[in-house]
Amino acid sequence: MRTLFRAAMMIAAALLIGASVSASASPRLAPHVLIFSYSTGYRHASIEPGTAALKAMGERDGFVMESSEDPDMFLPGRLDGYDAIIFLSSSSDKHNPASDWLTGLRRDGLQAFVHRGGGVVGIHAASDSNYTWMWYHRLIGASFDHHPPGTPTATVTIVDPSDPSARGLPHTFRRTDEWYHFYDFNPHVHIIAEYDPQSYGEDEANPHPISWRQDFEGGRVFYTGMGHTTESYSEDIFIRHIEGGLKWVLHRAN
Repeated sequence: MRTLFRAAMMIAAALLIGASVSASASPRLAPHVLIFSYSTGYRHASIEPGTAALKAMGERDGFVMESSEDPDMFLPGRLDGYDAIIFLSSSSDKHNPASDWLTGLRRDGLQAFVHRGGGVVGIHAASDSNYTWMWYHRLIGASFDHHPPGTPTATVTIVDPSDPSARGLPHTFRRTDEWYHFYDFNPHVHIIAEYDPQSYGEDEANPHPISWRQDFEGGRVFYTGMGHTTESYSEDIFIRHIEGGLKWVLHRAN
């Protein structure tokens, strides 16, 4: 009888330990994502609705979404609890080097995050930021140069329909946005989508890349130049594009 009682107690203890380990580990099964939108350059009116839409998207997917505009989040150790960062139009002023907010130890923190495999999603003015740090622009994949006046409607073509950020999207579609031209473009990134400048009246024969991804120094990066307008964040096509890119950088894409 004692032997049976002792065996039963050992089984019960093992079950309790297993449940405790499972409970403590389960929160980390959900990716933790930081939405960062601090801007010292042009402040986009789409940031607030964009943050709300991204949080709603993440909650649907079971991700833990947090937002911040504190640049000290990039100090060493502050990003340890996150699996991905979304730079949501987090601009600086390209004509004012003092406006750069990724400086000093904050650079070390971001590099450490990427080198340990952290994912990065850049949206729109993430490429219009921190011009004094070329590592950051290599991370994003290009630097913002200029854009045509206003928000014209352009034709977008999906170059790689098999990419997670393009699945379910039409091969070509029309959308209204602020269409970025880039410089210091990394020719080795994997282009996902491009737009046709002639479709809104520019005299340029070649399509321009607008969304891409890359593996970068241990991490994954997805960037799209779209997302200037407030309306972008209520458009199914755009949200699905971002969702697929985020899942890819998190290694959650099927």
